[in-house]
Amino acid sequence: MSAATTIRTGATISATLYTIVLVVLELYPSQFRYLFAYIPAAIGYGTVIFDKWAWHWPVVHRLTGRPRVTGTWRVILSPSPDSHIPEGGNRGPITTYMTIEQTFWSLHATLRAKESTSRSSNATIDAPENSGTAEIGFLYDNTPRVEHQHRSPRHEGACRIAVTGLTPQAATGRYYTSRFTAGDMDFTLLDRSTDYGTFAEAQAIDPE
Repeated sequence: MSAATTIRTGATISATLYTIVLVVLELYPSQFRYLFAYIPAAIGYGTVIFDKWAWHWPVVHRLTGRPRVTGTWRVILSPSPDSHIPEGGNRGPITTYMTIEQTFWSLHATLRAKESTSRSSNATIDAPENSGTAEIGFLYDNTPRVEHQHRSPRHEGACRIAVTGLTPQAATGRYYTSRFTAGDMDFTLLDRSTDYGTFAEAQAIDPE
């Protein structure tokens, strides 16, 4: 279970149990205490609402200072000339699509190419206070389609992505893999939706 899921689940369960206990034991000697007793529940549910939605509401978003990168992105991969790409492999540029699912405390990315899919296993956002830039980093596991695994086995990698502003429309980054390949990444936001589950579905909304 991720840290974000643990926080949301713990807050919801604690707030709900606290409220139920107060109701069952009828611990409300006055109307004021009756209202006061619901404060822990409001905090618990408020934590969930903030994590999933409220953190990027216009005014709140300026206070949190965390970039909103949720959505489907076109990502052009440009392998370095020094990359150890096997014979028959794609030396780029390679068009891929990344979907990023984000809450205030969590981030998950899935990169889909014609030949493989990569899923993040650990992701972070480093957004220094009073800075208009942020850096996203994540580790990922890549699983090629079976037909390509004879020359492109499963592997791991990492990438760093630099974004500017609270609602970036473009970004740049760099990736590294355990197959001794590396390269640049150029991002363009296509859609705030993350409902595109395949390479073909994401490609269909790409105007290029």
